[in-house]
Amino acid sequence: MPPAMPYPSVAPALPPEELLAARRRFFSGAPVTEHALALPILRSWTRCAERGLPVGGRGRPEPLTQAELAARREGSEALRRRCRPELEALHLSANAAHSIVILTDPSGLVLDTVGDADFADRAAQVALRPGVSWAEADSGTNAIGTALVERRPIEVRGAEHYAEPNGILSCAAAPILDPFGALVGVLDLSGPASVPHLHALALVELAVGQVEHRMFDAAFAGRDVVRFHADPSFLGTAREGVLVFEDHRLVAANRSGLALLGVGWDALGARRFADLFQGSLGRPGDERRARTAHGDVVLRLERQLSAPRAATAPSTRAPSARALSPLSQPAGPRFDAETELALGRAIRLVAADVPVLIQGETGTGKEVFAREIHRRGGRAGQAFAAVNCAALPEGLIESELFGYEEGAFTGARRAGFKGLFREADGGVLFLDEIGDMPLSLQSRLLRVLQEREVTPLGGGKAVKVDFALVCASHRDLKLLVEQGAFRADLYFRIAQYTVTLPPVRSLAGREALVDRLWQEMAGAGAAAPTLTAGCRDLLARHAWPGNFRQLVAVLRVLNALAEPGEAVGIEALPADIRSAAEAVAPAGEERPASDLGTITRSAIEAALKASGGNISEAARRLGIHRSTLHRHLAARGH
Repeated sequence: MPPAMPYPSVAPALPPEELLAARRRFFSGAPVTEHALALPILRSWTRCAERGLPVGGRGRPEPLTQAELAARREGSEALRRRCRPELEALHLSANAAHSIVILTDPSGLVLDTVGDADFADRAAQVALRPGVSWAEADSGTNAIGTALVERRPIEVRGAEHYAEPNGILSCAAAPILDPFGALVGVLDLSGPASVPHLHALALVELAVGQVEHRMFDAAFAGRDVVRFHADPSFLGTAREGVLVFEDHRLVAANRSGLALLGVGWDALGARRFADLFQGSLGRPGDERRARTAHGDVVLRLERQLSAPRAATAPSTRAPSARALSPLSQPAGPRFDAETELALGRAIRLVAADVPVLIQGETGTGKEVFAREIHRRGGRAGQAFAAVNCAALPEGLIESELFGYEEGAFTGARRAGFKGLFREADGGVLFLDEIGDMPLSLQSRLLRVLQEREVTPLGGGKAVKVDFALVCASHRDLKLLVEQGAFRADLYFRIAQYTVTLPPVRSLAGREALVDRLWQEMAGAGAAAPTLTAGCRDLLARHAWPGNFRQLVAVLRVLNALAEPGEAVGIEALPADIRSAAEAVAPAGEERPASDLGTITRSAIEAALKASGGNISEAARRLGIHRSTLHRHLAARGH
């Protein structure tokens, strides 16, 4: 079995005319080479043709009924909870890119979608919606189904889809593997094929890496957990290798760990510590350098002090009170003077049991503000329980808030789940995007706020609760009340004090903001990647419709993809930021590095220099086909 690859390379997109030519050759029976079409796509097309799937897209399986879908969701409840932070983190990126985030079960059945409502309607026209199977055998070549077959992240753009109707989509998907190498689901980011999605696959891979990394938390009691990486700065992150040993034999691992050692999933149960590392396993708490067949690494050993259990799949229980995902968490909050003043007032009001409503555009830091209310207030020593009402389906919001008794539904935890109302008892409950809460739940929430008690799903006694309430929304709640989409009595209950946070584009000193965020992510020193002056300038000038969260997400991807000591240039930025550069620049100001012609020339020159003049390598660095690079060079007279 080949080594497990944590971040497989993806072939650059073919120009549309070359892709259509490859389709014509394939469906006419002519041979198609790997140079004309990415190998995973070619393999998938071949499988689909051998199955006799219709190119016209007819014959898609019937969607599940609402009852059938509810049962499948309940059976996947643990997966949905575990992926919740990543669904919330990707929700903003999806909205900003007019895309949707999709979670499927291991068969490819779509469980949940969140994101841009307009594109969700378009996607539903080709049955990309909950309750429909997107397994490759059912829907042809597509990112979800093909990622499951190939067991690797994959991007399928436009006409790369086998079924012609699906050509409206551009999709990036990554399979989620448990510590034993079993498929447990797929996370997908899908948008319109007409819009370039430069970092879609990288965002999905980062999110899946976080999900898989958390599967090792407190899941292997009594066993030896080894965390390692060639670069010690990656220890404690999703990029570290994680191996689990029982009596010195490897029993579980993550993809990064297997890839760093150059082995596959068949190493589980077959390899011992001494087969993989030189020297002894050591003692818990040790951190030392160790040698592998692929070079030296820094290794850290952990052992949990409880009895070992049978070698079965670890618990998929997600934390009930969510910690912010690194994908979504802005670096340390630093508010301007006006916002600090509003924060001080909010802290005093919350202490007096007055609910606070935080308004502001998506990504302006509403959750960061809420966490500061908790951290600096009198309830700092108690829980901070948060839920994003827009990022969770209605059924999951209800169980998340109210909890449930043992056996309340299929897939429920054996011991039940007490819910965030009870989790927040004594502390702060934060309801993000409350404007998206279904009306049916608004009445139940109002009852909890009035009576200060909660009854879990499935029956049981009502339980008294005491929590401070902080809500947030990017929507105009007053307008929603007028439209009948939000209860007036609930609005007046939660909006006794309102804070409005400013968008990034209105802030002064955005260059300093970019510098601070980048330094907090990338660090300092000779090995830390840097931003070129042109890249920094475009980042500071961009309007950032997704505000801090979008800015942080872009910087995080740039940092994750950068090589040590590399100067990250304009060519690495998403296309929408590059193309918006001219509109952002003040009238009459010289733009030596902002117009797309200059960007293209600079990017090509940098890629050729970095690859020593190798055309194929330069094309891979640029993310374009080498024939496209040849045309650019010919136009420049090279």
